[in-house]
Amino acid sequence: MQQRNADRTKARILAAAIEEFAARGIAGARVDRIAEVAGCNKAMLYAYFGNKDGLFDAAFSASVDRYLDEVGFDADDLPAYAGRVFDYFEAHPDRLRLSTWYRLERPDGEPLEAIVAVNHSRLDELQRGMRRRVVTRQFTAVTLLSLIQAIATSWSSMNPEYGADLPSATVRRRAVVTAVEKILS
Repeated sequence: MQQRNADRTKARILAAAIEEFAARGIAGARVDRIAEVAGCNKAMLYAYFGNKDGLFDAAFSASVDRYLDEVGFDADDLPAYAGRVFDYFEAHPDRLRLSTWYRLERPDGEPLEAIVAVNHSRLDELQRGMRRRVVTRQFTAVTLLSLIQAIATSWSSMNPEYGADLPSATVRRRAVVTAVEKILS
């Protein structure tokens, strides 16, 4: 019973931390707000995660794990992968903000194992696809993955002034998939 309560408490803390860090970044996030939303005291938070940076690392890693579970990766169908990336961040814009904060505030930080592992896995799969000639060899694996991710998330960074001129989500998704198809051809 004690472990289940601890697991639930950690899950509440991580959910609150993801929300806080996505909204305010690492520097702007406040541990007291996270503890309040999670329904625990700050001492519990520090006991589980050590400090604010440790909490961010755990929250970001949990966010990446959820992303991977929902989006997956298939080097044999990169246009569909790009469409799923678009869908995920369309449904979860807070997760894209969290990822942006990570890149902005930790450019030279210690790499997170969850990120290193997923990047190696996707790059290895792309390189295998290149060797089998099912993935273009026009770009390196890193370049290709970067381009696909940039295309899939590009709409989220559009200036809000575009407003009503932005096409529907369906049209934006189709443009993402088509652009990746063209890169691969």
